[in-house]
Amino acid sequence: MAEIQTNHRPPVASKSKSSGTSRRWRGQALRGTAVLLLGLFLALLAWGLLAKAPDDRIDQALARGKPSPSPELRLPVLERGKLGPRLSRSLALALADGRVDIQELRGIPVVLNYWASWCVPCREEAPLLERSWREQRDRGVLFLGLNMQDITGDARAFLREFDVSYVNVRDPTDRTARRWGATGIPETFFISARGQVVGHVIGVVSPEQMRQGLLAARTGRALGLRRGGAQGATR
Repeated sequence: MAEIQTNHRPPVASKSKSSGTSRRWRGQALRGTAVLLLGLFLALLAWGLLAKAPDDRIDQALARGKPSPSPELRLPVLERGKLGPRLSRSLALALADGRVDIQELRGIPVVLNYWASWCVPCREEAPLLERSWREQRDRGVLFLGLNMQDITGDARAFLREFDVSYVNVRDPTDRTARRWGATGIPETFFISARGQVVGHVIGVVSPEQMRQGLLAARTGRALGLRRGGAQGATR
Protein backbone atom coordinates (compact mmCIF):
# COMPACT_ATOMS: atom_id res chain seq x y z
CA MET A 1 0.00 0.00 0.00
CA ALA A 2 1.50 3.31 -1.03
CA GLU A 3 2.52 5.67 1.79
CA ILE A 4 0.47 8.79 1.94
CA GLN A 5 2.56 11.95 2.63
CA THR A 6 0.93 14.83 4.40
CA ASN A 7 2.37 18.38 4.45
CA HIS A 8 1.83 19.97 7.87
CA ARG A 9 1.40 23.77 7.52
CA PRO A 10 0.52 26.16 10.39
CA PRO A 11 -2.96 27.51 10.13
CA VAL A 12 -3.00 30.80 8.29
CA ALA A 13 -5.34 32.32 10.88
CA SER A 14 -2.87 31.70 13.75
CA LYS A 15 -0.05 33.50 11.93
CA SER A 16 -2.28 36.47 11.25
CA LYS A 17 -3.36 36.59 14.87
CA SER A 18 0.26 36.56 16.09
CA SER A 19 1.26 39.37 13.70
CA GLY A 20 -1.68 41.52 14.81
CA THR A 21 -0.79 41.09 18.47
CA SER A 22 2.82 42.07 17.75
CA ARG A 23 1.72 45.21 15.91
CA ARG A 24 -0.53 46.22 18.78
CA TRP A 25 2.32 45.83 21.28
CA ARG A 26 4.62 47.91 19.09
CA GLY A 27 1.97 50.62 18.74
CA GLN A 28 1.40 50.74 22.49
CA ALA A 29 5.15 50.92 23.10
CA LEU A 30 5.52 53.81 20.65
CA ARG A 31 2.61 55.69 22.23
CA GLY A 32 4.06 55.12 25.70
CA THR A 33 7.45 56.42 24.57
CA ALA A 34 5.83 59.49 23.02
CA VAL A 35 3.92 60.24 26.23
CA LEU A 36 7.10 59.80 28.28
CA LEU A 37 9.07 62.17 26.03
CA LEU A 38 6.28 64.75 26.13
CA GLY A 39 6.17 64.58 29.91
CA LEU A 40 9.95 64.97 30.08
CA PHE A 41 9.81 67.99 27.75
CA LEU A 42 7.09 69.68 29.82
CA ALA A 43 9.03 69.00 33.04
CA LEU A 44 12.19 70.56 31.56
CA LEU A 45 10.19 73.55 30.31
CA ALA A 46 8.65 74.11 33.74
CA TRP A 47 12.05 73.77 35.40
CA GLY A 48 13.54 76.33 33.01
CA LEU A 49 10.78 78.84 33.71
CA LEU A 50 11.13 78.38 37.46
CA ALA A 51 14.92 78.71 37.27
CA LYS A 52 14.57 82.09 35.54
CA ALA A 53 11.81 83.40 37.79
CA PRO A 54 12.81 85.80 40.59
CA ASP A 55 12.70 84.42 44.12
CA ASP A 56 9.95 86.33 45.94
CA ARG A 57 10.63 85.13 49.50
CA ILE A 58 12.05 88.50 50.58
CA ASP A 59 8.98 90.39 49.41
CA GLN A 60 6.64 87.81 50.94
CA ALA A 61 8.34 88.21 54.33
CA LEU A 62 8.37 92.01 54.10
CA ALA A 63 4.68 92.02 53.15
CA ARG A 64 4.03 90.27 56.48
CA GLY A 65 6.08 92.90 58.30
CA LYS A 66 9.00 90.54 58.93
CA PRO A 67 12.68 90.78 57.93
CA SER A 68 14.15 88.14 55.63
CA PRO A 69 17.62 86.52 55.65
CA SER A 70 19.96 87.93 53.01
CA PRO A 71 20.34 85.60 50.01
CA GLU A 72 23.74 84.67 48.64
CA LEU A 73 25.84 87.47 47.17
CA ARG A 74 29.52 87.04 46.38
CA LEU A 75 30.78 89.15 43.51
CA PRO A 76 34.01 90.78 42.27
CA VAL A 77 34.67 94.40 43.16
CA LEU A 78 34.16 96.88 40.33
CA GLU A 79 35.33 99.92 42.32
CA ARG A 80 36.47 100.03 45.97
CA GLY A 81 35.32 103.62 46.48
CA LYS A 82 36.30 105.83 49.41
CA LEU A 83 35.17 104.14 52.58
CA GLY A 84 36.44 106.53 55.22
CA PRO A 85 38.37 105.48 58.36
CA ARG A 86 35.58 103.66 60.20
CA LEU A 87 34.44 101.39 57.38
CA SER A 88 37.98 100.91 56.04
CA ARG A 89 38.92 99.21 59.31
CA SER A 90 35.75 97.11 59.36
CA LEU A 91 36.04 95.98 55.74
CA ALA A 92 39.81 95.50 55.42
CA LEU A 93 39.56 91.70 55.54
CA ALA A 94 36.25 91.48 53.66
CA LEU A 95 37.70 93.29 50.62
CA ALA A 96 41.18 91.76 50.75
CA ASP A 97 40.38 89.11 48.12
CA GLY A 98 38.83 91.58 45.68
CA ARG A 99 35.32 90.24 46.23
CA VAL A 100 32.37 91.20 48.39
CA ASP A 101 30.57 88.44 50.27
CA ILE A 102 27.36 89.51 51.98
CA GLN A 103 28.13 87.09 54.82
CA GLU A 104 31.32 89.01 55.60
CA LEU A 105 29.35 92.23 56.09
CA ARG A 106 27.61 91.09 59.27
CA GLY A 107 27.70 93.83 61.89
CA ILE A 108 27.34 96.57 59.24
CA PRO A 109 24.02 98.06 58.03
CA VAL A 110 24.00 97.94 54.22
CA VAL A 111 22.14 99.77 51.44
CA LEU A 112 22.29 97.54 48.33
CA ASN A 113 21.40 99.21 45.03
CA TYR A 114 21.00 97.39 41.67
CA TRP A 115 21.87 99.51 38.65
CA ALA A 116 23.28 99.65 35.10
CA SER A 117 24.84 102.43 33.05
CA TRP A 118 22.19 102.08 30.30
CA CYS A 119 19.35 102.44 32.83
CA VAL A 120 17.84 105.95 32.51
CA PRO A 121 16.09 105.91 35.94
CA CYS A 122 19.43 104.94 37.52
CA ARG A 123 20.84 108.25 36.38
CA GLU A 124 17.95 110.01 38.12
CA GLU A 125 18.65 108.45 41.52
CA ALA A 126 22.49 108.43 41.37
CA PRO A 127 22.93 111.89 43.00
CA LEU A 128 20.65 110.97 45.93
CA LEU A 129 22.53 107.72 46.53
CA GLU A 130 25.91 109.45 46.56
CA ARG A 131 24.68 112.28 48.77
CA SER A 132 23.14 109.82 51.25
CA TRP A 133 26.31 107.74 51.26
CA ARG A 134 28.50 110.70 52.14
CA GLU A 135 26.18 111.50 55.02
CA GLN A 136 26.13 107.93 56.34
CA ARG A 137 29.61 106.45 55.85
CA ASP A 138 31.03 108.01 59.02
CA ARG A 139 28.06 106.52 60.88
CA GLY A 140 29.07 103.02 59.81
CA VAL A 141 26.44 102.41 57.10
CA LEU A 142 27.80 100.82 53.91
CA PHE A 143 26.37 101.64 50.49
CA LEU A 144 26.95 98.84 47.99
CA GLY A 145 26.20 99.26 44.29
CA LEU A 146 25.58 96.14 42.20
CA ASN A 147 26.16 96.72 38.50
CA MET A 148 24.45 94.12 36.31
CA GLN A 149 24.04 93.27 32.62
CA ASP A 150 26.53 95.96 31.70
CA ILE A 151 29.85 96.57 29.99
CA THR A 152 32.67 97.16 32.48
CA GLY A 153 33.97 100.29 30.73
CA ASP A 154 30.47 101.80 30.55
CA ALA A 155 29.86 101.02 34.22
CA ARG A 156 33.09 102.74 35.31
CA ALA A 157 32.30 105.74 33.11
CA PHE A 158 28.93 106.04 34.88
CA LEU A 159 30.64 105.97 38.30
CA ARG A 160 33.05 108.71 37.22
CA GLU A 161 30.26 110.84 35.74
CA PHE A 162 28.29 110.87 38.99
CA ASP A 163 31.38 110.89 41.23
CA VAL A 164 30.21 107.70 42.98
CA SER A 165 32.50 106.98 45.93
CA TYR A 166 30.93 103.91 47.55
CA VAL A 167 31.84 100.27 46.89
CA ASN A 168 30.49 98.72 43.70
CA VAL A 169 30.48 95.08 42.61
CA ARG A 170 29.66 93.62 39.23
CA ASP A 171 27.47 90.77 37.97
CA PRO A 172 27.23 90.63 34.14
CA THR A 173 24.14 88.40 34.41
CA ASP A 174 20.94 88.67 36.45
CA ARG A 175 21.51 85.56 38.61
CA THR A 176 22.09 87.50 41.82
CA ALA A 177 19.10 89.72 41.08
CA ARG A 178 16.87 86.64 40.73
CA ARG A 179 18.05 85.32 44.11
CA TRP A 180 17.11 88.64 45.70
CA GLY A 181 13.80 88.92 43.87
CA ALA A 182 14.75 92.00 41.84
CA THR A 183 12.66 92.28 38.69
CA GLY A 184 14.16 95.42 37.16
CA ILE A 185 16.53 98.32 37.83
CA PRO A 186 17.00 100.32 39.88
CA GLU A 187 15.99 98.47 43.04
CA THR A 188 17.28 99.11 46.55
CA PHE A 189 17.45 96.74 49.52
CA PHE A 190 18.07 97.83 53.11
CA ILE A 191 19.93 95.26 55.22
CA SER A 192 20.38 95.28 58.98
CA ALA A 193 23.64 94.60 60.83
CA ARG A 194 22.29 91.09 61.52
CA GLY A 195 22.27 90.37 57.78
CA GLN A 196 18.49 90.56 57.39
CA VAL A 197 16.68 92.40 54.59
CA VAL A 198 14.37 94.89 56.29
CA GLY A 199 13.29 97.01 53.32
CA HIS A 200 12.94 96.89 49.53
CA VAL A 201 12.21 99.80 47.20
CA ILE A 202 11.26 98.96 43.61
CA GLY A 203 12.23 101.77 41.25
CA VAL A 204 13.93 105.10 41.94
CA VAL A 205 14.20 105.59 45.70
CA SER A 206 12.85 108.88 47.07
CA PRO A 207 14.55 110.94 49.82
CA GLU A 208 11.83 109.91 52.29
CA GLN A 209 12.15 106.22 51.36
CA MET A 210 15.90 106.53 51.80
CA ARG A 211 15.44 108.06 55.24
CA GLN A 212 13.03 105.34 56.30
CA GLY A 213 15.20 102.59 54.83
CA LEU A 214 18.30 103.82 56.65
CA LEU A 215 16.39 103.90 59.91
CA ALA A 216 15.19 100.34 59.33
CA ALA A 217 18.72 99.16 58.51
CA ARG A 218 20.13 100.71 61.68
CA THR A 219 17.36 99.47 63.98
CA GLY A 220 16.65 96.11 62.33
CA ARG A 221 12.92 96.82 62.17
CA ALA A 222 11.17 95.76 58.98
CA LEU A 223 10.17 98.66 56.73
CA GLY A 224 8.40 96.46 54.19
CA LEU A 225 8.07 96.64 50.42
CA ARG A 226 7.76 100.07 48.81
CA ARG A 227 7.05 101.21 45.27
CA GLY A 228 9.46 103.96 44.21
CA GLY A 229 9.71 105.98 41.02
CA ALA A 230 10.55 104.95 37.47
CA GLN A 231 12.21 101.61 36.74
CA GLY A 232 13.84 100.01 33.72
CA ALA A 233 13.41 96.39 32.66
CA THR A 234 16.37 94.03 32.80
CA ARG A 235 17.70 92.76 29.47
